Amino acid sequence: MPHVHAADGTSIHYDNFGRTDGEPLVMIMGLAVDRWGWVRQRVSLGRRFRCIAIDNRGSGLSDKPAGRYDLVTMVDDVCAVLDAEGIESAHVMGYSLGGVISQGMGVLRPDRVRSLVLASTACRVQAWRHDLMSEWVELLETGGVSAFARENLRWIAAARYVRWVAPIAPLFAPLMVRAPKQGVAGQIAVITDIDEAMTDQLGEITVPTLIVVGSQDILTPVADSEEIKHRIPHATLKVISGAAHGLVVTRASAFNRAVSDFHTEVLATS
Repeated sequence: MPHVHAADGTSIHYDNFGRTDGEPLVMIMGLAVDRWGWVRQRVSLGRRFRCIAIDNRGSGLSDKPAGRYDLVTMVDDVCAVLDAEGIESAHVMGYSLGGVISQGMGVLRPDRVRSLVLASTACRVQAWRHDLMSEWVELLETGGVSAFARENLRWIAAARYVRWVAPIAPLFAPLMVRAPKQGVAGQIAVITDIDEAMTDQLGEITVPTLIVVGSQDILTPVADSEEIKHRIPHATLKVISGAAHGLVVTRASAFNRAVSDFHTEVLATS
């Protein structure tokens, strides 16, 4: 599996799949989840794109340094992967934390971005979400990754499914979250430290942008996506009815269809 060393020496691993002659698409996963979080998108996207799915620092096969990570560093990690692959610019798709990093790409490195898909994400940290993230860090310290994973699973499921999810959480959650606690905590810092200045700069993004959110998302509710749409000129918002935060897995067909329709339009006009 290919990897590249970031500016600070951190090893960033990534996976190539799909069409070797397709336009490049960088896929950035969410909190504590590695590149296999995109498992239900691989076939759909691989038919059209040269896909590059990254293990963010702190998860997967990438290094997991201790300490707080920051958005600029995570954006630089993505750019290092693009450089290693000889790619000047790419379509960028991010989910949750990956959506924050993707927004950072659009603001900080617009020269590297052809289009954006921002899924189940936000552009600011509301007070309640900051408190929640702080509780998650405390839970990591007291209960470890397994306790965090069980709690996190409740937030990615729709409210109507929480009772159904709870009994299987101890079995399923560890398969979803496979990062050590210092990696998870480091990634959480990227979310809690979102800079208001970057939020204000979203209006400078000019590439085609699709924002996707589930109507039942309680971690990054529809209002978060509506704010991103309001800030990014000409962005398109797709709300998937009945879907929750984990829509890239639980409502993959609807998500993939929305993304495919968006990319069809983007590629037709590029």
